[in-house]
Amino acid sequence: MEPSAEQQAIIDAPLVPLAVIACAGSGKTATAVRRLVAMRRLLAEDRGRVALLSFSNIAVDTFRRGYQVLAQKLPNGAGRSRVDIDTLDGFITSHILRPHAYRTMGATQAAFLVTGTEPFLDGFTCRRDNFPIPVTQVKVGIHDGEPFFYYDYRGNLELLDQDAAARVVTRLGRTGAYTHDLGRYWCYRTLRAQPRVLKALVRRYPHVLVDESQDIGSLHQAILELLADSGVQVSLIGDPNQGIYEFAGADGDFLRNYHNGEGVAAFSLTCNYRSLPPILALANHLSGRADEPHRLAEPGANGAYFIGYTGSELPRLLDAFHAEVTNLGLRPENAAILCRGTSLANQLAGAIAPSGRGTVKVFVEAALLRDMHGHFLDAFKAVVRGVVSLLADPPKGLLAKLSHPAHDPSLRELRRRLWAFTRNAETGLPSSELPATDEWHPLLLARLRTLLNGIQQNFGLVPVDNLGRKLARTELLATPLNAGVDLAAERGARIRVDTVHQVKGESIDAVLYVATRQHVQAMLDGVQTELGRIGYVAVTRARNLLWLGVPSNALRALRPALLAAGFQEAGGRQA
Repeated sequence: MEPSAEQQAIIDAPLVPLAVIACAGSGKTATAVRRLVAMRRLLAEDRGRVALLSFSNIAVDTFRRGYQVLAQKLPNGAGRSRVDIDTLDGFITSHILRPHAYRTMGATQAAFLVTGTEPFLDGFTCRRDNFPIPVTQVKVGIHDGEPFFYYDYRGNLELLDQDAAARVVTRLGRTGAYTHDLGRYWCYRTLRAQPRVLKALVRRYPHVLVDESQDIGSLHQAILELLADSGVQVSLIGDPNQGIYEFAGADGDFLRNYHNGEGVAAFSLTCNYRSLPPILALANHLSGRADEPHRLAEPGANGAYFIGYTGSELPRLLDAFHAEVTNLGLRPENAAILCRGTSLANQLAGAIAPSGRGTVKVFVEAALLRDMHGHFLDAFKAVVRGVVSLLADPPKGLLAKLSHPAHDPSLRELRRRLWAFTRNAETGLPSSELPATDEWHPLLLARLRTLLNGIQQNFGLVPVDNLGRKLARTELLATPLNAGVDLAAERGARIRVDTVHQVKGESIDAVLYVATRQHVQAMLDGVQTELGRIGYVAVTRARNLLWLGVPSNALRALRPALLAAGFQEAGGRQA
């Protein structure tokens, strides 16, 4: 599509910081890529680079493909290669954390990521009310420019003893280790403690664009503000109503208020190219916006509906949704069933909680991920966790380096061997269809011995002595690992099940949002709370069809508000 007048105004804007508030489905991705190309054209011979950053690898891949196509039209000398497209975390890790943070951390080696299963982390804990908080659960916030430490206790943020937490974090930093949260903390500390690093980064990247800016958390915000205060022209684009990572300080306020900064130009995108008019009208009602639809109304049963359900009726609800998707000529692979939490999503997807205990449970999880869901990468990462836990003295950072190929190319051959073990049910990780105690477990034990012996011979990594005890069959059953009910097994083409967080940014033909009474009420109350914004994100994913699953015992109370918001009742009013 040719850019709209709103989009073109952003693309052609002068080289100043921008604050772009965009509605859902407004073509943010295409606009950001075109803006990047236009900036490169305006900068011409300028040796500085432009960074386009987002928050997911899928978004980054989309940006890279789009830029490769459009950049071909740039004239020679425009520096089409002087751009960097990455995640925000990937950008700060590559340019600050790995090359420079070790000096601020007091480490003697480059910083490396830990995930929590590394044995040497056992001694790194903070205490809270007489129980230990692992350092991997320590979170970092910012207040008046100063970091503070807290942890999440059942959804509630609890402050830690700041001096004690700082000592643990500092002690871990001296080893070179960091978690995702602590990595951002050390980036911030590094920019403040090493002004030459900050100055060099500003000179190399005078322009930074951040897509999906409603997801900027407090530490990301602090880092971007340091860059902006030092001369980087930071532009933000996103939708504050889709800020659903409040637990990380990402509530959309930074984006919402960014236009108040000195020299920042404000723009809007108010045309929705994704959803049919009835779905957009509902979204406008929930958000208080007045966005315009690009698509015209279509005949048939497309639109937004609510339908009641009870726990025992969930399989029939999924059947009815699947039938309606097929009836409307939509493809099941372009539909999705969404939930607020992972437990219900796993239930609806037919997931089975891994049996077993300890390391065996990790390999059970890997087998189920591979055989039941086709998630080979997740299965591989589980196998890596299991194998590293079976090594007597694994090198620090080995788990992260094996899980993320870009970390260390020297481990390529070991990674290939672990991939082969993961993929091949005949010679590697046994099939989850085998009886767990009598067949699957003995095969796992024998094949892991072979794998670990080969790893010791070829890579010098020694396995633990008590392999049999580490791989006990405790809590395994006599039945196959995958024995359980798959609620979607008999429906033919499978409709995927995800949480709302997992599909943010996507455009989906048909959406069923299975909600609780609390979720529905929060959605109807608007986008002032995170739970309300989660409902808004679920609504705005849908292109043609939206179903809202409402608990039957809440229908009588919620029906008037649902109808007033723009929903129709599926099948007409029911008693």
